[in-house]
Amino acid sequence: MGRVTRVILIDLLVERSEFGHGGNQEVIQPIAERSAVEVLLVTPQMQSEEIGVRAQDEGLVGLSENDVPNWDYEYPFWGDCSMEMSGNEVIFRRVAMPLHGTDGLTETWIQSIEPDAVVCSGSRRNVTMWEKWMNGGGSLLRCSSRMGIPTLGICFGHQLLCHSLGATVERANSMSSGVWELSLNHEGLSDDLFDSRGSGKGGAPVALYSHQDHVTTVPDSCLLLGSAEHNRVTAVRVMCEDGRALPAWGVQFHPEAAKARVERAFEWGHISEEEMGAFQREHDGAGVLNSFASAIHANIG
Repeated sequence: MGRVTRVILIDLLVERSEFGHGGNQEVIQPIAERSAVEVLLVTPQMQSEEIGVRAQDEGLVGLSENDVPNWDYEYPFWGDCSMEMSGNEVIFRRVAMPLHGTDGLTETWIQSIEPDAVVCSGSRRNVTMWEKWMNGGGSLLRCSSRMGIPTLGICFGHQLLCHSLGATVERANSMSSGVWELSLNHEGLSDDLFDSRGSGKGGAPVALYSHQDHVTTVPDSCLLLGSAEHNRVTAVRVMCEDGRALPAWGVQFHPEAAKARVERAFEWGHISEEEMGAFQREHDGAGVLNSFASAIHANIG
């Protein structure tokens, strides 16, 4: 049996099955094309502090329904499931994570888990409306990126990563929902995350957005890679203190929002008719996720 790639996925849209578990599958699919995958789903927004303490002490701790007092029952609780993707087994396991937000302890927990990658999804919550659990989520992203573990923050995950590294996040007066081209700067044009040619003008990546919070400053430890018409800090890469690029990125857009997922989300009432209309243009998210998967396996060596 070949090596199993282990991914910690901060699962913040679990209550919206098509963008939650469905979106998670889109993220994992290109990783599964290269190996079997174990996905450790963490839901800090729903778990108890007590199970977080146990996770810090013991490392890998499974999450039961009793451990998630804040579970949103728009989507039934489940712990483990498995499926086949591209001929490889993918196991999803719901586990606990520390919530304390102390980087030294978080790094110790990460080392005990030994993940090959960390991903943070989008969320209906907002960085500008801070909740206590975000301290733990931000610490996880900050530590994994600085430790050189391939890390990807998507939409809310991008905002949480940037905020955790010192950026300012501000709330706009209205939602930005639609598909826009991403204008890559010099660093972005040569960055591994955007190595597949986009479908926009001159090969620019086309991306789908749905957000109201905006990252408005670039963290000192990050490089700006690209901007959209409505959003300046759209894609960033985390840098090491010595100036080396780390395999860690934040993107304001939703690369996992495949068209079929969007259509089903509309059918199930998770997005409005106006949003559905705004999301009709095809986008290049799959290429971005494939590039991230390549970065994971290059890092594994």
